[in-house]
Amino acid sequence: MLLTLHIENFALIDRLELTFGSGLNVLTGETGAGKSIILDAISAALGGRMSSKSVRTGSERALIEASFDLNSRLKDWLASQEIDSLDGELVCSREISERSSRSRINGILVNRQQMQELHNLLVEITAQGQTVQLLQGARVRDWLDDFGGAPLLKQRTKVAEAHAALVKAQQALEQRLTSERQRIQQLDILEYQVKELAQAHLKDPKELEDLEQERHRLSHSVELQQQSYTIYQALYQNEDSTTLACADLLGNAEATLSQLLSYDPGLGPILELVSSALAQVEEAGRLINAYGEDLETDPRRLEQVEQRVSELKVLCRKYGSTLAEVIEYEQRICAELSQLNDAGASLEALEEAVQQQQSTLTAACTKLTQLRKLAARNLEGRLIQELKPLAMDKVQFQVELTPVTPTAYGAERVQFLFSPNPGEPLQPLSETASGGEMSRFLLALKACFSQVDPVDTLIFDEIDVGVSGRVAQAIAEKLHQLGQHHQVLCVTHQPIVAAMADTHFRVDKRQIPEISPIKEKGEKGRKTKAVKTSERTVVRVGQLEPEQRREELAQLAGGTSAQEALALADALLSQSHHNRQATAKAQ
Repeated sequence: MLLTLHIENFALIDRLELTFGSGLNVLTGETGAGKSIILDAISAALGGRMSSKSVRTGSERALIEASFDLNSRLKDWLASQEIDSLDGELVCSREISERSSRSRINGILVNRQQMQELHNLLVEITAQGQTVQLLQGARVRDWLDDFGGAPLLKQRTKVAEAHAALVKAQQALEQRLTSERQRIQQLDILEYQVKELAQAHLKDPKELEDLEQERHRLSHSVELQQQSYTIYQALYQNEDSTTLACADLLGNAEATLSQLLSYDPGLGPILELVSSALAQVEEAGRLINAYGEDLETDPRRLEQVEQRVSELKVLCRKYGSTLAEVIEYEQRICAELSQLNDAGASLEALEEAVQQQQSTLTAACTKLTQLRKLAARNLEGRLIQELKPLAMDKVQFQVELTPVTPTAYGAERVQFLFSPNPGEPLQPLSETASGGEMSRFLLALKACFSQVDPVDTLIFDEIDVGVSGRVAQAIAEKLHQLGQHHQVLCVTHQPIVAAMADTHFRVDKRQIPEISPIKEKGEKGRKTKAVKTSERTVVRVGQLEPEQRREELAQLAGGTSAQEALALADALLSQSHHNRQATAKAQ
């Protein structure tokens, strides 16, 4: 329930403090007096869209604070947002300036989504021009589901869960289908690469290095033969008789040292070195001679080596900088290919899961549809009963459920069909109802939900425009009836409605002097004093005492004379007192 409303520098309001009561609260005043500003301020406090133009001219910022008492649902919501309560109250505040707009809950800065959630828990505003809401299938569907009560809402939760499970299964299938396409593409690539590398028979990481050496040797085989023979001659046997080979020279040196050894035994170590050198030279000569004799030119083998080198270099350019890296890559893609062939759950299993979740959703939607049909029939009967006292006893009303593709909210579109006159076909409510009929319909709808609506505060903005007489009296009684279960705020021009109020506020505009401080230079320096410079319009709201209510109702009722107007006001107050007593006895 809305307890207090504090407003500073908002539109035409400089400063205002209002305390609301339970039951029916009405605001009256002349057209343009500023009644709608009060409702705008409540909306602003709850996060409604406001521009910097709503800040009072000459002020830097506007501030609106609305305090509500707490119920269990609000306590749970605050706990979910990790916001502390303030001594059993909830305070929503809004600060608006030219550059920013900030909303707070119990002093904690919050975002627009949080304020919207809280708005839906605190206040519901109904106006005659509210046909846009009735055009919105989601809003109508929510009304019907709320009317259906806990069993229907519980089933709708099951539908939402089933739909979420179906979406998850469909996403898993889609991801697998996507990965399957990628898997097939990857398989094609890897199979080609594995085949290409397998045909190369790669085993030795040094094969390319060895082949390069062999190619170089085969390419210079003739030169190697010639030079090896030259080396052989130099070491072992020189065909030139004028030049001795190295082995001959060492042999001569060995013979001479052997002769000298008899003269000086100390030459023994030198002789051993020369003998060793001779043996090594002779061995080197024999080896180089054998090498030269075994070395043959082989053009065919050279061609084979060059082809293999070229093949390996191509593989290195494609799969690695070295042959060792290519062999390592081959081993890795063979493992990947094996994994791809065995990867993941089968498509058939995922498709079966989707079908199963689809069946679960369809079954849940079918049950939800049955509950909605039952709720629709009950709502039709209840609403027609609520409309009869509002001079609409011949009205026809039907809740139409049109099948649609199952969603998280069910498998039907909900629409209200309406016919105010006998013999006329049922049509969408927003296309057939007049302004007065729409007002009565909205009021009757709220009466239907009075027992199940979780919102404590209902606001009606001139919902009684365009009606009079008996219909106005019926609207007044219906508003008072709603006030037995909710706090009701109503902006009205109808004296019959105002007379039923539990708390009555009058809204009017006044002109007050605008005081501005100026500085003057005197004998002792500058002094500041207040000077009236202009007049400003402000909105004032006052709670009316019994005698003030009588006068206000007299002004609303009019009459040919002041005395007659007061008599009408007294009659309205007497009638409203009688109606409230009758309501109390009925309960």
